Amino acid sequence: MAESGNKSELLKVRLVTPDRVLLDATAEAVELPSMSGYLETLYGAAPLLTELSAGEVRLHGGSAGEQVFFVAWGFVEVLPDRVTILAETALHPDEIDPDEAQAELKHGEDLWHQAGDDQVKYDEANAVTRVAEEKIASAHGKH
Repeated sequence: MAESGNKSELLKVRLVTPDRVLLDATAEAVELPSMSGYLETLYGAAPLLTELSAGEVRLHGGSAGEQVFFVAWGFVEVLPDRVTILAETALHPDEIDPDEAQAELKHGEDLWHQAGDDQVKYDEANAVTRVAEEKIASAHGKH
């Protein structure tokens, strides 16, 4: 386990979207939403490549301090000394427009009601709804 404050045992963390770098810092621990559930990584963790889900990335300690970002879809690479998060969408909670997120939720619910027996449309509706719900929770600090 990482020893608090030991610079050599801090993770290098990078959070990147297609249009910007949101974070390039160090942290003692990183919590991530993967497709199989939330995971936490510390310095020295076994290598892992996983698909990113919708939810919050939480950073603890290091130069990052205590920070939270909303992310949706992408990939995460965990190596013993670094975590690289490649997200389709990533926002600071204060960048989230709650009214827009509510409209996205309504759109997802409408898609769900229109999906009928079409599995592809049903899956799309669930994905839109999931992102909107996570955005709303992140904007209101409910995670």
